[in-house]
Amino acid sequence: MAEERIVRLMKHVPLFSKMHDDEVAQIVNQCVRRECAKDQVILVEEEVGQTLFIILKGTVKITRTSEEGREVILTMLKSGDFFGELSLLDGKGRSATVIAMESSELLTLRRNEFLMILEKYPQIAIELLKVLGNRIRKCDLQIENITLHDSVGRVGATLIHVAEQTGYPRGDTMIIPKLPVQQDLANMAGTARETISRVMTVFEHQGFLKKDGHRVVISDFQKFKRDYWK
Repeated sequence: MAEERIVRLMKHVPLFSKMHDDEVAQIVNQCVRRECAKDQVILVEEEVGQTLFIILKGTVKITRTSEEGREVILTMLKSGDFFGELSLLDGKGRSATVIAMESSELLTLRRNEFLMILEKYPQIAIELLKVLGNRIRKCDLQIENITLHDSVGRVGATLIHVAEQTGYPRGDTMIIPKLPVQQDLANMAGTARETISRVMTVFEHQGFLKKDGHRVVISDFQKFKRDYWK
C-alpha cells in the first residue's frame, strides 16, 4: 500500500494533480523510491534511459558539457518536477546529465509501466504535453536573454529563472531559499564567477536584492522581471 505522505507529494506533480488519491496510489505502487546524496550524479548524458524520475524532495540541476569540457547548466528542478521523460518517449539516449544539488528523494518509474499508465490514464499525456510546452517556451526565453543581453542582463535573467524554478512568492517579493553557488550561476549565465559577484552587488545597491547566506529575497519581483527578462 502506498504511503499517504508519498501520495500527497505526488499530487503536487502536474502529471498527477487532477487524479484521485486511489489512482495516484496505484501509480506509486509501481514506482521505486530512491534517495540521492548532494552532488550525486543521477543520470548521464547520452546513456540509454528507461526510467522516469519524479522529485519528491530536494533540487537537481540539468547540465550538458560543451566541446571545451565546460559544464553548462540548462535549468534546475525541485520537488513536484520530473525528468527523464524524453528517453521514455523516443527510446534514445539521455539528452543531459542530472546531478543532485542537495540531499533528494525521488521516485522512479520504468518505461513499460509508464507507457501502460499513459494508456490507462490518457489525461496524463495531456498534462505531460502542457509541461513540455512550458519548458520549451522557458528555454527559448532563456536562450534569448543569454544571447542578446550584456552581462548584467544575463545575470538578471538567470536569477529570474532560478527564482521561478526554485523560489516562492510572498506578496510582491520572491524568495529563493537556497541560491546556487556562484560558479553554478556563472555556468547558467554563460559568464565568469567574478561577474556574478559584481552584478549581484549592483542589484543589492539598487535595492532589488537582500542576501542572508544562501537565502535571497528579490523585492518587487515583477519590476525586476520587467527590467531584466525581455
